[in-house]
Amino acid sequence: MVDGSVGEREAREALRGVAGMWWLWIVFGIFWIGVSVVILQFDQASITTVGVLIGIMFLVTALESFIVMAFAERGRWLYGIFGVLFVIAGVIALISPKNTFAALADILGFLFLLVGLFWVVQAFIARELNELWWLGLLAGILMVVLAFWTGGQFFIEKAYVLLVFAGIWALMQGVTDLVRAFQIRKLGELA
Repeated sequence: MVDGSVGEREAREALRGVAGMWWLWIVFGIFWIGVSVVILQFDQASITTVGVLIGIMFLVTALESFIVMAFAERGRWLYGIFGVLFVIAGVIALISPKNTFAALADILGFLFLLVGLFWVVQAFIARELNELWWLGLLAGILMVVLAFWTGGQFFIEKAYVLLVFAGIWALMQGVTDLVRAFQIRKLGELA
């Protein structure tokens, strides 16, 4: 007796492969939560330090996008585009962290809008496989709201807002990755 089509067996094997790496999302989640704690501990943070941390955050987000792209069946190209954009942003941030801080403070709303839209799209893509897809959707919607709110702030206020919301961004990403890890593990057990 055959228990499904060839495509279904391949999908189950791919799912088992991803599920075997569920711990990777735990590592990412812990990393993001650690970054959020570091950022949110600063009272008067060094502009260079914040620029470097933001660059690292972009690069880790790019790595996550590329890992998901490698295993995604649908929307692979979208993860690739966002991955490339995050790599470019991360490299630029690390090359010139002081200018990154000033530029990010100026375009903070636009960056939060991009991140928020990415999370919303990612949530809808994962909707069929993840019963907690709404967590990513909620985080994305919150980032979009923050994008519009920060767009109207002055530079000095943006500098502090940038610190706080970079910390919140990292915290939301960490919690989402931890939840995603256990969802991926559960899917692997079902496959």
